[in-house]
Amino acid sequence: MAKTVFKSNRIVLRDRLFSGFLIIEDGKICGIEKEYDGEFEDLGDKFIAPGLFDTHIHGFKNKDVMFAEEGALNVISEGLLENGVTSFLPTTLTASTEATGKACEVIGNEYKDVKGAKVRGIFLEGPYFTEKYKGAQNYAYMKDPSVEEVENWNELSGGIIKKIAIAPEREGTEEFTKKMVDMGIHVALGHSDATCEEAKSVLASGANIFVHLFNGMSGLHHREPGMVGAAFDSDSYAELICDGHHINPTAAKIAMDHKGRDRIALITDCMMAGGMADGEYMLGELPVIVKDGAARLVDGGSLAGSILRLNQGVQNVYDWKIASAFEAIQMASLVPAESMGMDDICGVIDVGREADFVVFDEDLNLERTYLDGILRYEAWF
Repeated sequence: MAKTVFKSNRIVLRDRLFSGFLIIEDGKICGIEKEYDGEFEDLGDKFIAPGLFDTHIHGFKNKDVMFAEEGALNVISEGLLENGVTSFLPTTLTASTEATGKACEVIGNEYKDVKGAKVRGIFLEGPYFTEKYKGAQNYAYMKDPSVEEVENWNELSGGIIKKIAIAPEREGTEEFTKKMVDMGIHVALGHSDATCEEAKSVLASGANIFVHLFNGMSGLHHREPGMVGAAFDSDSYAELICDGHHINPTAAKIAMDHKGRDRIALITDCMMAGGMADGEYMLGELPVIVKDGAARLVDGGSLAGSILRLNQGVQNVYDWKIASAFEAIQMASLVPAESMGMDDICGVIDVGREADFVVFDEDLNLERTYLDGILRYEAWF
């Protein structure tokens, strides 16, 4: 592959914006230099940023990972390039043991062959939750955590389960969490009515992430700080769905100000209607209606995931004036990678890394997505 060189005044590195040249060769970043003597494309003040990493996404382009449909993972993978996403964790829902196992098996069989955004592992969102904050999860399948069950799912997947969400108040969560950490699986907390102390106990056992902060969890009260209080009073990471429906911008700012923007991971929680027109869809086994930018359960009207594109979440927090452009980009690239212990393979522009990067204009509109140094998506405004 020929050498490709870009010049920008705003290359997003791990700890700063850099003005200079990004040099790509054979699908890898081979140089980040102040000077370069040769041909290059000058991008001016546009941002060259790491490819975005969506660590919580159920589907896209009319495909849902829970349907275990052959070829669907690749459709999602290629579609996500339109959102600036170059890495993702396909995410399951609370379902039967058999359905979850089948979804894990199909992902495990197909993840190496996807042509778009790279699969960095599986996120199991459930079934170890509780009813009060079930959201769009099916309560019929909720239960106490089982190490043996997860070991079976992990075997079916080929060992690529990397994250699991649980409710801290379920029986045996401390020992379960320790076992998951020993297996290399990150434990997240969510869909839970846990007290602050219950949540802190599981954090002490090794959990490190709160699933879609504020949504699907006991709130902050001055007598019982709940799950939100535990999130605020720890150095854990917290996911935020910044689509304007799941969280008010002021609440998002409070979370960012208190925890620090280096502990907030922007996610989408996107379901199969992402990238599609309004209408009727399914989230796992539950019927959903998509209208006016939101996905809601037909029965009860609860939010049912989102149809958010991760690049839009980045732009939203910038437009809401609650994060700088640099911070907004990092919250959708570096921070998710750090939350998963994967910042050595994605989420960072650095020499020797795979050349997975995006170009944003000065207003954080996504213009291009590159995968292994190849232009795979270009916006037409």
